[in-house]
Amino acid sequence: MSTEKATATLPLHPQDEAECRRCEVHCEKVVYPAACLQRSCPFVYAYEEHGHSFMGCLQRVFEAEIDVEMLSAAERTREGFGAVRAFRRPLPMCHAAVQATFAHRGSELGCLNPEFGELPAGSPTFRVFARVS
Repeated sequence: MSTEKATATLPLHPQDEAECRRCEVHCEKVVYPAACLQRSCPFVYAYEEHGHSFMGCLQRVFEAEIDVEMLSAAERTREGFGAVRAFRRPLPMCHAAVQATFAHRGSELGCLNPEFGELPAGSPTFRVFARVS
């Protein structure tokens, strides 16, 4: 009966969601805004205000508007600017990833919602983790 309850709560298209809270791990999709500029994404917009240039995403994959000068300065460091939380499903041209917040809470059976980790068609939708010879 508990498996019926768990499967009933899974969405029809889990790969379209931006976050997953179906287990104790808590995963969310993130995108790297610096890659948007490097890849000349057609959905990047920019504007100037108070002497600074800000950039964002027209498709609202991420909602943050980022100071371009601060992003460029962070990209010159070893750590880079990093990722921001995706609020919509990343587009195929997005540099996206899935971050697990509490990975140590994972069970031995693995992810309850493995399709959540599927990224857009521009990236591989599966990983090879073992080879049988």
